[in-house]
Order: sequence, then C-alpha cells, then structure tokens
Amino acid sequence: MGTLPAAKLERWQRFRDNRNKALAARHGWLTLTSFQWLEDSPAAVELAPGLWSTDGTTASLTAVPADGLSLVETGEAVSGTITAALADEESLMWVQFGGPGGDQVVVELAMRAGRYAIRTRDSASPVLTEFTGVPTYGYTPEWEVQGRFEPYPEPLDVPIATANPLVDGVHRTVGEVVFRVPGSAHEFRLQAEEEKLGALTVTFHDETNGAAPPGQTADWRKLAVPRPRPDHSVVLDFNRAINYPSAFTPYGTCPMPVRNNSLDVRVEAGEKLPASD
Repeated sequence: MGTLPAAKLERWQRFRDNRNKALAARHGWLTLTSFQWLEDSPAAVELAPGLWSTDGTTASLTAVPADGLSLVETGEAVSGTITAALADEESLMWVQFGGPGGDQVVVELAMRAGRYAIRTRDSASPVLTEFTGVPTYGYTPEWEVQGRFEPYPEPLDVPIATANPLVDGVHRTVGEVVFRVPGSAHEFRLQAEEEKLGALTVTFHDETNGAAPPGQTADWRKLAVPRPRPDHSVVLDFNRAINYPSAFTPYGTCPMPVRNNSLDVRVEAGEKLPASD
C-alpha cells in the first residue's frame, strides 16, 4: 500500500501531460480568434476572406482563387460557391487559409441554437504560442471521493445557459451523483450527463470560482466520472476537474451547470484559472 499514493500521483501526472498536449493542438481550443453569426445575405466577415451567408438550413461561402481558401478535408482550392449543412450542435472544420502552407487559419462552421456561425482558429494565436500548461492545484488524495449514482427512470432535458449569452443549451440529465467531500458534513447531489460507454460528466460550481480572492478557478468546471459499477458506486477524482474551453477563450459556447449543481465548499483540486500564477 505504501506505493499506492506514488502510483496515483504518476497516473495523475500522465493525465496532466496528456491534457496539456491536447490543449496545445495546432487548431485546438487555444486558437479561437472569433465567433460570428452568418447573415442571410452574402457578406464579408472578420479575420477570414470570402463572402459568407446562410438561408437558415444551409451555409454558403463564395470565394475567388485570390482569397487563398481551400477545403480542410481535401486541400482543394475554393473557387465559386460551396455549401454545407449541419444539425444543431454540429461543427465542421470547413476551410483554411494563410501562412506558408495555406493552413495557418482554419474556419470552423458551427450550428448553435439553430443558427449558423463561424469560428476562426489561428495557429499563430498568442493564446496557443505562449501556452505552457494549465495551472493546477497539487495532487491531493483526499479529493478522490467515493459516491453513488442514482439514475433517473428516463433522461431529463434541462434548459441551461452557456458561455455565450446568445446561445441556449440543454443538459440531458440521466441521474444524480451523490457524495461527500472534505470540509463538508452533508451530502451533495450533482446532476450528470452520460458520455460514451456509460461514463458520466458533472459540471459544477464551487467556492473557488472567480478571479478575485479568494477565488482561483474558472466560473465553472467539469469532471469526468468513470462508468458506475454494478452496485452504482462511483469515484469522483476532483484532482481531474478541468476547465471548459470558455475559460481560455471568449469564443466558446460551453454549457453552464444546471441549477443547483453547486458545492458550498472550496474544491481546491484540479485546474485553476488559465491566468493564475
């Protein structure tokens, strides 16, 4: 048993290394430089060439060879008008331009709240080029807590806000994760969403949120919870609590916690504000 804490610390460090590596992807979340709604008539947008529009069901882009746009998937130059259609919440890394290879900036097409938008992802963004890793609290074994999952008879769709005030969201709650944490004498219940293979995600507020002292974390964070065991027991390792993309960029549309998914304690574990020392 004496080697267990060291083994857990090593696994956590691997998790942190992989997390920072994923964030540093060339056109990942740290490269977002704009979020813009498309209009119903062809119009120029900021930070990308071409004329962009939507008829509500399809997005259109009209470009000339001098715009230097090409399709991300095939590298084929865009000349004339191209279209794409997405379902709500879908995204498409659609076209690229700029830089020596013609792929410095990727333009992502997105459907959010039933409307088409584009986001530019610039691999030369200082948020990416100056990134050295996300600040975190040190690993603390006490913040790996045992709990239980209480599933609902049927999933419940709960309206929520997002990081973008013009985009509403929905939290498909499949049940509640029930647990106790250090420093609190009562149980907490967090509504959870289901991910692949039965894993869960909980999005939560806690007393560390905010930039002003005594806060040290983003306004909300999320935690992946491994698939519940047959007896419905779960493990919540708050050392692995992470920021949503909206903590790094103003151009995210990340979901906020459902009402009452708040912990009235300081969860001094997991990721801190990206701007923290």
